[in-house]
Amino acid sequence: MSTKVSDHVLQRLRDWEVEYVFAYPGDGINGLLAAWGRAEDKPRFIQARHEEMAAFEAVGYAKFSGKVGVCAATSGPGAIHLLNGLYDAKLDHVPVVALVGQTNRSAMGGSYQQEVDLMALYKDVASDFCETVTVPEQLPNVIDRAMRTAMARRSVTAVILPADVQELDYSPPGHAFKMVPSSLGMPQYAPVPGDADLTRAAEVLNAGEKVAILIGQGARGARQEVMALAERLNAGVAKALLGKDALDDDLPYVTGSIGLLGTRPSYDMMTGCDTLLVIGSSFPYTQFLPEFGQARAVQIDIDPHMVGLRYPFEVNLVGDARETLTRLLPLLKGRKGKGWRKKIEKDTARWWEVMGRRAAVEADPINPEYVAHALDDLLPENVILAADSGSAANWYARHLRLRGAMRGSLSGTLATMGPGVPYVIGAKFAHGDRPAIALVGDGAMQMNGLAELITVAKYWQEWEDPRLIVAVLNNQDLNQVTWEMRAMSGAPQFLPSQSIPDVAYADHARLMGLHGIRVEKPEEVRGAWETALAADRPCVLDFVTDPAVPPIPPHASLDQIEAAAASVLKGDSDRTAMVRQGFKAKVQEFLPGGHKRSARPGAEGDA
Repeated sequence: MSTKVSDHVLQRLRDWEVEYVFAYPGDGINGLLAAWGRAEDKPRFIQARHEEMAAFEAVGYAKFSGKVGVCAATSGPGAIHLLNGLYDAKLDHVPVVALVGQTNRSAMGGSYQQEVDLMALYKDVASDFCETVTVPEQLPNVIDRAMRTAMARRSVTAVILPADVQELDYSPPGHAFKMVPSSLGMPQYAPVPGDADLTRAAEVLNAGEKVAILIGQGARGARQEVMALAERLNAGVAKALLGKDALDDDLPYVTGSIGLLGTRPSYDMMTGCDTLLVIGSSFPYTQFLPEFGQARAVQIDIDPHMVGLRYPFEVNLVGDARETLTRLLPLLKGRKGKGWRKKIEKDTARWWEVMGRRAAVEADPINPEYVAHALDDLLPENVILAADSGSAANWYARHLRLRGAMRGSLSGTLATMGPGVPYVIGAKFAHGDRPAIALVGDGAMQMNGLAELITVAKYWQEWEDPRLIVAVLNNQDLNQVTWEMRAMSGAPQFLPSQSIPDVAYADHARLMGLHGIRVEKPEEVRGAWETALAADRPCVLDFVTDPAVPPIPPHASLDQIEAAAASVLKGDSDRTAMVRQGFKAKVQEFLPGGHKRSARPGAEGDA
């Protein structure tokens, strides 16, 4: 029997040691589906409920495995549906390869059914490599380049396969003019800066008295080196959200997240430092970095296209974080004065006390901060966490202390709704022996998560550790946007856009053979987490939470708090009557010690 192009595509993926392809079927990839049948489902075809979810699952798999995520979809609408998940990968620098069907070559250009100009459509999201296969001899080069480019550039690549090409007999490229043979493999490499640049960077860092370090996901492989650096410079370390698992949160000098979802000690460290070192992060919010001219700054990033962004860096070092720090550390002088470091540690310890007090504030019915706070000391040592976009990400960022082998991620740069549940599904295929938890809002759960519970029900019995917990913060409000409207626009909650139905999420889970618990009282929260963590199958926890608990940014001033209060007092739903009666008092209760007005928002206070 002859080998078809579709057979060779799957064989080449196996040669690249691809284990899973997250996908949804359609006639534009019928040739590939038939080849999967002939290949005895190797690599495994993991059936999502929607192509966007397939792409998110590939992203989650890639984020938590360190390997390339692969997804596939049919032509036209299937290819379009992939885009949001692929953009999530592109913006978070995650290696993902998309295999996409296309109409027959004979129909292209004829306004045929489901014909979309995929080269134009994918030009941006797969800008590093996007190619249409028109003859068999283009393989294996196209597959190899897609895989290798995704790995090397930590980006999205795409291979477009017309339906009729999938059915052609495969013939390899020959030793001939205009043939492009190819080979397998991606060599390991770790680029390092030149000695002169390292010396300049050391001079800047040695001259500083108050050094602040900001790390991102690019520092994940340099944990020990970052710790040694912080000790050498008596520095504090803040983390961009994508780097939350890059360094232990229980280290006394780790100030936690930075930015709108960040912590007060991170904000204060940036406003008070005289030297800044950024490692493996493209954190976008300049206003949360030191004032221009306040601090001398050095950046380390493996991607030369990402250096020099966000801040006027004096020295840019292009190189692998671990290898660069290994060469930089011997050039740094130990700093004797520890006043700066002691202040950072004191501020950080105080912040965690504030978090405990905020979690303990009474709410109607459950304080969402308590939901996350109660989980913190129950986290299994090898847990994998995902947070969805929205107010859930605030509580993930501020209340969960990742340490040791714990892993966590979210949609960092795209900040799209909906990846929380598919991320942990992808994670379970990467690490079936580890528990996984998704912290999601009810908006994201209704958008994507409910349907993807079907995927969980389909596959969970294959996993060595069956625990996959979806914790839904059910407040019947698209809460993050509601609070952004109040804080930034002074507008009350606009119910037609913000109010969403109450759904029986736990019941929905039980209908599919999963475990489900609805939690309506604060005293039930911890027990629900314990039950889910001890369950013999995936579990949905439906936490009924208070939409009036504000995800206030760390730099908020009293003026901004009062603006939010005024917007609520203009009129909201009956559900927020309690807030109308004493909104300012409630907010100040969440910010023990109170806020003071200041010329610079956030210069004083606890949050």
